[in-house]
Amino acid sequence: MVPNTLAFWSYLIFLIPSIICSLFVLYHLLFDRILRHALHNHVIIVVLFIVIIYEITVYPWMLYYYQYQNISGIPNIFCTIRTFLDWNLCITQTILISWATIERHILIFHDKWVSTKKKRFFIHYLPLIALVLYCFIFYMIVYFFPPCENLFDHSSLTCVYSCLYDIYAFAIWQTVAHQILPVLIIIVFSTALLLRVIWQKFRIHQSIQWRKYRKMTIQLLSVSFLYLIFYLPLSVAHTILLWNLMDDIYFEFQDYAIYFSYFVIPLFPFVCILSLPELRTKLINTLHLQRRRIAPEIILIKAPVYKHMNI
Repeated sequence: MVPNTLAFWSYLIFLIPSIICSLFVLYHLLFDRILRHALHNHVIIVVLFIVIIYEITVYPWMLYYYQYQNISGIPNIFCTIRTFLDWNLCITQTILISWATIERHILIFHDKWVSTKKKRFFIHYLPLIALVLYCFIFYMIVYFFPPCENLFDHSSLTCVYSCLYDIYAFAIWQTVAHQILPVLIIIVFSTALLLRVIWQKFRIHQSIQWRKYRKMTIQLLSVSFLYLIFYLPLSVAHTILLWNLMDDIYFEFQDYAIYFSYFVIPLFPFVCILSLPELRTKLINTLHLQRRRIAPEIILIKAPVYKHMNI
């Protein structure tokens, strides 16, 4: 089992820089006209909004739990809201990234499918809206309007258990469609994208086309790699659970898989910066500007000291 102290400090170390980085990336994606109008950035923008909401709502609650290890007296409605946000936001951003791996094939190899406003609405905007609404409504029903009575356990981090999970068909759908399938889609379509891009590059020998699509490819593969590293173990754990192959080793593996899965959200904005050359340049320029502003202040502070010494 992961020690609470380790979980507390490891999450806290990444959380604060991640919030700052998320705001930086989101600001430039929204206010830079070129970045804002690029279709491949729209999923990233939506996921960044989810990341920020998650970081300022779910993570503080997690840190409080790991620090004090006692949540007795917390109202049931608070547990319900917290668990709803946790599941809804986490599953939504995973499903959106899995859709992005599919959509990236369209944007690179079938760009005529989004050449008009009508096509862009049905191929690009409608799936985004539908997936977000689906997850929101699904987990609203699960935690706020279930046909049965949810159970509360204030000794647990989640602190509420949906009674719907006792229905086998529902539990299968929740596990396969929301947690295993998105990761499989990311694996398959990211690998296929890499192979198709390499094949097209050497078959057509058009360097201009390659430079045009290289950014989109690198961005998606970087994000996909992040999700595979930290979500794949959890998907394996869910698959073992479906086959009822649990033992003592499984439960320890599951604890660490859940622990590492919570690093995806705080690391996501850093991957965005590293995968977008425009944002890397803006960040470097911002840091250089800050250094130039700090340097004259240091000189002004030191100047009277040297003058006094000369006297």
